[in-house]
Amino acid sequence: MDITELQEIAEKERANQKEIRVHCCTSTGCRAANSMGVKKNLEAAVKDHGMGDRVQVVGVGCMGFCGNGPLVEIVSQEKLYEQVTPNDAESIINALNGGGIPTAPEGDLKHPFFARQVRIVRETSGKIDPERIEEYIAAGGYQSLYKVIHDFTPQQVVEEITKSGLRGRGGAGYPTGLKWATVAKMPPGQKYVVCNGDEGDPGAFMDRSVLESDPHRVLEGMAIAAYAVGASEGYIYVRAEYPLAIERLETAIKQAKKYGILGSQIFESNFDFKVSIRIGAGAFVCGEETALIASIEGGRGNPRPRPPYPAQSGLWDCPTLINNVESFANIAVIIREGAEWYASIGTEKSKGTKIFALTGKVKNNGLIEVPMGITLREIVEEMGGGIPGGEVKAVQTGGPSGGCIPASLLDTPVDYESLAKVGSMMGSGGMVVMDKDTSMVEVAQFYMEFCRGETCGKCIPCRAGTVQMYQALTKILKGEATEVDLVKLEELCDMVKFTSLCGLGQSAPNPVLSTLRYFREEYLALLKQGVLNGKVAVHG
Repeated sequence: MDITELQEIAEKERANQKEIRVHCCTSTGCRAANSMGVKKNLEAAVKDHGMGDRVQVVGVGCMGFCGNGPLVEIVSQEKLYEQVTPNDAESIINALNGGGIPTAPEGDLKHPFFARQVRIVRETSGKIDPERIEEYIAAGGYQSLYKVIHDFTPQQVVEEITKSGLRGRGGAGYPTGLKWATVAKMPPGQKYVVCNGDEGDPGAFMDRSVLESDPHRVLEGMAIAAYAVGASEGYIYVRAEYPLAIERLETAIKQAKKYGILGSQIFESNFDFKVSIRIGAGAFVCGEETALIASIEGGRGNPRPRPPYPAQSGLWDCPTLINNVESFANIAVIIREGAEWYASIGTEKSKGTKIFALTGKVKNNGLIEVPMGITLREIVEEMGGGIPGGEVKAVQTGGPSGGCIPASLLDTPVDYESLAKVGSMMGSGGMVVMDKDTSMVEVAQFYMEFCRGETCGKCIPCRAGTVQMYQALTKILKGEATEVDLVKLEELCDMVKFTSLCGLGQSAPNPVLSTLRYFREEYLALLKQGVLNGKVAVHG
């Protein structure tokens, strides 16, 4: 395939699109509320009203407003309907035909939840059919891949990504360009590109949504990365709990192969790149790079000491580039718009946008993509609508590796450095809002229970330390602890943080440390309550 054929596909697809597009979300969240039934009835109503020549019902990816799904959007009219049931479908189509008012509640596309977003990764999510490569191509897909193969040297691609300031969206925020450069500089030979889709944080569903909504964007980013670093083979590692994401990835790979966009001599060049899917069994520790590599190789998902780093010796001892889903989904846009454009978004050290799964007690929950540097207050109170009838007590970011940020610090900018400064982290993008009725000690116990169950058990600090921290928190909550136990808990946190082998153990104490830092009075109140209830012996 050459550029002319790619453009012909795009033009033909756009020409075939009908006057009115009715978008119905078919991602996991809306499917759980029977959006497939809604889509089926919308299609039937279009047929019954004889509107097939001008109305097109399209199953699209996630629109973001997950808490109010199923969602249906009438694109030409800029109308959004929320909590749509199959019974509402007839009235929605009837209204397009000039009759009556839809029975489904109408949403507000101008609400801050939508208006404050800057969509880069999610620019076509909820706007195209993720199961049709032609719609992705019509939206500009694979143009960036063609551009780099024919207009860029591999080194120029690495330089462009470096200049953009993109940092890894999987957690620690390591500079993407630097990681690419390390792999590219390794001697010629077998190299791999791996997409980390092992999203395991409680309450997080960013990567799942991107894979379900726009799988070709991830494939294009991986192919560009492979060209830049000299790799010919790639793997997408996805947890088995994401069946729809896996299904749509499989479809996307088959379609890209059919058009010659993946495989041999891509776009009539000497560049070859094939992609395979590896399905994980749901172990949280496999989100760690070296554990993920071990799992792909067919072994137990145990981390290994570094160095050597995967960029030097990774999959089957070959140089391996590993980025997460969101990182790869940024690449095609950076190539299309340019590094300077991307670097103009965000803050001095945290460029671009970040997707968050906004959940918890907040009024408006779902997926948001916002520029780095926006404050927690803007996200929670303006976009999220705050807590109905209550006040925010804390916001937890970064999942089990992150921390709980009190309401007094809601004006904290959301960027790598600012979140780290207040004892939390960006993580993959989970953001849980808590109200005044939330016990912060119970929150710490919940995350420690999670880490205790997900440790691989390879190193003693994590294997034993997470268990002992969980036991200490349980003892405090039962009112059976003393200040000695609190001191022991803090000592355990330090030990696990500084002596664990991998990131799981090193970051596991963060929820405990942050709640001790900002909500210590809750711990002390439980100690005091134990004494008052006679559960703790007091010695004179």
